[in-house]
Amino acid sequence: MTNTFNALVAEDVEGKAVASLKQISDADLPDLPVLVEVAYSTINYKDGLALTGAAPICRKLPLICGIDLAGTVLESADPAFSAGDKILVNGYGLSEVHNGGYSQRQRLNPDWIVRVPDSMSLSDTMALGTAGYTSMLCVQGLQDQGVTPEDGPILVTGAAGGVGSVAVSLLAGLGYEVHASTGRVEAQGDFLRGLGASALVPRQDHARDSKPLEKELWAGVVDTVGDKVLATAIAQTRYEGVVTACGLAGGAGLSSSVMPFILRGVTLRGIDSVMASQTRRQRAWDALAETMSREHLASLSATVPMSGLLELAPSILAGEVAGRLIVDVNA
Repeated sequence: MTNTFNALVAEDVEGKAVASLKQISDADLPDLPVLVEVAYSTINYKDGLALTGAAPICRKLPLICGIDLAGTVLESADPAFSAGDKILVNGYGLSEVHNGGYSQRQRLNPDWIVRVPDSMSLSDTMALGTAGYTSMLCVQGLQDQGVTPEDGPILVTGAAGGVGSVAVSLLAGLGYEVHASTGRVEAQGDFLRGLGASALVPRQDHARDSKPLEKELWAGVVDTVGDKVLATAIAQTRYEGVVTACGLAGGAGLSSSVMPFILRGVTLRGIDSVMASQTRRQRAWDALAETMSREHLASLSATVPMSGLLELAPSILAGEVAGRLIVDVNA
């Protein structure tokens, strides 16, 4: 008997990727060694772009959407994994060139797989998802460059979004003074303070043309926005401060100057979550298991059904969703 199950599949319709909920079977999955029963995925800004076709995220069609997943191994031709193992995958081109997490079953390359830390549930991992994992890479980027809580405040831009909200919680939990920048100060102020933000910064303070050097404010920055917001944050970073950049929700441009780098010794550290090494990934996930407040995780996450993602995607792109959304692929 053929197993059939639900998946959100992007297909070519008159030259554009159009996603729809379809019933598929194991025969539609790639020929890869590890078969997984998927429990959860997430929806991020990049997923919103893929589901709406607003940007060519899916570079190969047809393709199952969803940039991450968590589930249980059903069978494995690779000796590194056995039936019953709890695993997660994010990045590695899922929803771009490889079938992703919006499917009740998936076949995976074992080189992509991270073991779920013992203290985390499958739901926990996707409450964090790619956004939370990226947040920890940013935090570790600051730590690896020697930024300590004693050095001064950390600015988090796009703080009400998926990456930003987790970054606020992680940094506050580690003892940093966190200043949260958001375009929704009134609506999200209590939410961000509840995650540990010491101060709120209106987005318009940074979404402007900046001078090459401005008043030194930040020992470190976690930037999820890019463009003018990132340029202003760089201009305000203190001597030998560190800026970690992981997003471009505000644009891919960067009109800055070499002056912060050669006169203040500022470091701009790019954060890539897609192709990061397994060592870096496991380190990040183990740190998340140890550091992330489960109370905060519950407060900043909600669960939505996979069947409702096509309707939800435009709201993600419009910035109308705060925190993290777990996708129950069986709902």
